[in-house]
Amino acid sequence: MIAFKQKVCSYYLQGIHEKIRMLQKILDDLKESGKNETKSTAGDKHETALAMLQIEQENTRGQLKAAQEQLAIFSRIDFSLQPAKVSNGSLIRTNRGYLFLSVAAGKAMVGDQAVTALSPQSPLGMKLMGACIGDSMVVNNVTYTIEEIC
Repeated sequence: MIAFKQKVCSYYLQGIHEKIRMLQKILDDLKESGKNETKSTAGDKHETALAMLQIEQENTRGQLKAAQEQLAIFSRIDFSLQPAKVSNGSLIRTNRGYLFLSVAAGKAMVGDQAVTALSPQSPLGMKLMGACIGDSMVVNNVTYTIEEIC
């Protein structure tokens, strides 16, 4: 399971980096559009387009900041630990599939296995923290039983 955990870590790290690159490109494109828009003199239409670009830039900057924070959190986790109890950075095999306690990065297929990356602050993440093999917890009427921790 250690080799699989390394694949999972790499997959999510690559995904965060890709998201940052994509958002940076969008922001660069919006800045370029803004430069082109300032050359226009179409009155109200021009002002509206410029305002919309500024709103889009703000939204994209917010998403970029969130992705960069996610990367910072992910980078501080020591994934090499092999704990007996669930901790931040654990890959957990449950009766409901694999859970990766790190950052809220959603579901993904890693190889042929479905993995869900969730933060320790999520409802399930909070219940998992400190749990051991064989422990069960219920979240949203779904029971999760820990089968393996890596």
